[in-house]
Amino acid sequence: MKIISRQYILLYKPFGVLSRFSKDKSSDKTLSDYVSLSKNIYPVGRLDKDSEGLLLLTNDNELKHKLTDPKFNHGRTYYVQVEGLLTIEKINLLSSGVVLKDGLTKKASVSHLDNPPILQPRIPAIRFRKNIPTSWVKIELKEGKNRQIRRMTASVGLPTLRIVRVAIGNVWIENMKPGEIRYLTKKDFT
Repeated sequence: MKIISRQYILLYKPFGVLSRFSKDKSSDKTLSDYVSLSKNIYPVGRLDKDSEGLLLLTNDNELKHKLTDPKFNHGRTYYVQVEGLLTIEKINLLSSGVVLKDGLTKKASVSHLDNPPILQPRIPAIRFRKNIPTSWVKIELKEGKNRQIRRMTASVGLPTLRIVRVAIGNVWIENMKPGEIRYLTKKDFT
């Protein structure tokens, strides 16, 4: 019987990169521009082209299942810049669950970030409008619907400008820069 070596790779996925290894006719960058393709390594969950931050890659299907199946209640934490002022009322709406076309979202942990997080500048830069303020919010989800954060914030009148996933469970991207990778072990997820 062949023993499969488990691999756990943490990538700080830059903005504009597709969360897949395969290339197509477009000029979009993919994961293969940052990580050498190993057999049966796949991303854990989704992080769309317009989002950035922590993306775990692994060949450990058991861990992948535990981190993505909502029944395991595993949190994913995001720093989100929105257009407009984040009020207590809007925090309460986002926290209690938002009705989207594909159903009610689970309750989320939502809080205002008093100061913008220290992040690498995004390329291209976020649009700036002199007369419209922006706010930073920390959101922890226990599920992963397609483009969920963008749809949630839009539903309360706060269009999303930037999303950075900073953690999955207790694994954070502290001190990492876009495009950097870090190798982990299974112990990092316990």
